[in-house]
Amino acid sequence: MPTTRRHILTTSLAFALSPRLTSAQTATPEPSPPDSCLALKTYPVPAGEHPHDVAPAADGRHIWYTGQGSGVLGSLDPTTGKIDRIPLGEGSAPHGVIVGSDGNAWVTDGGLNAIVKVDAATKEIASYPVPSPSANLNTAAFDRDGALWFTGQSGIVGHLDPTTGDVTVVDSPRGRGPYGVDATPAGDVWFVSLAGSYLGRPTYDNGAIAIATFDPPTAGAGTRRVWSDSHGILWISEWNAGQVARFDPASQTWHEWKLPGDHPQAYAVYVDERDDVWLSDFGANALVRFDPDTESFAALPLPDPNAAVRQLLGRPDEVWGAESGADKLVLVHTSCPS
Repeated sequence: MPTTRRHILTTSLAFALSPRLTSAQTATPEPSPPDSCLALKTYPVPAGEHPHDVAPAADGRHIWYTGQGSGVLGSLDPTTGKIDRIPLGEGSAPHGVIVGSDGNAWVTDGGLNAIVKVDAATKEIASYPVPSPSANLNTAAFDRDGALWFTGQSGIVGHLDPTTGDVTVVDSPRGRGPYGVDATPAGDVWFVSLAGSYLGRPTYDNGAIAIATFDPPTAGAGTRRVWSDSHGILWISEWNAGQVARFDPASQTWHEWKLPGDHPQAYAVYVDERDDVWLSDFGANALVRFDPDTESFAALPLPDPNAAVRQLLGRPDEVWGAESGADKLVLVHTSCPS
């Protein structure tokens, strides 16, 4: 049965829709640039931070990152290399970070077992405890109504209403495993379960969460992360199978492609403004671009051994990730120099 906890907000929040949810692309995305145009650069962060997730800040300049090893939310200025660090509290071990339409950073903190909001202007912290103990919080996404959905690998899916502070949690299908989560341009939320190896569609109605599941063609594929393209098509990294999968919610059809190399391990997935699909491949220690139009891959070897890029996000002409194994952030410039 769903469990709900209410957090009393210190300030009211008029929550508007996320810009990503209100600006679905109607024009055909630009063609993919040649492989030779892709340029990679890294930025060091303090030793021991083990940065996990990244998110471009609303100011268009800084990059947020979660310092899982040090319990901080970091902010990198790529122009100067300067890093600011915001401690999230004793016991913090932040996993995911995204930016809401309010411009603030929203963090899934497994150590605190809470959703944490960090005000981008004041750096004030608000915490929303999750009513499921040891949820092993993973990732979050906002839906069309401005509600925050989140996953917990211990076997939960959650819903946070930022206007009231209500947090609702439900047990996930097939137990442990909920991992990546994303919203389509229309605001529909989807998540994947790594241990359960399925794609899930959660919905919220009058305080209750329902979840529909969809299985990929490859049994035990290990669906790890999911991202929507501009048309609401879902792209999924399959960790165990070393594949990238495409799922069309309208027709409920799947297609899968094996990543190049002998032992690919597809971890992160992100779809850029051109609808190119980006993945991190632990097997090859590389970032990989997949062009759906040509069904071709381009691999960019990472400069650090065992870099362990666990999540990707970006902004126009940039794809960002975190080398959690090397204490660095990584940037790929995705357009040809003018």
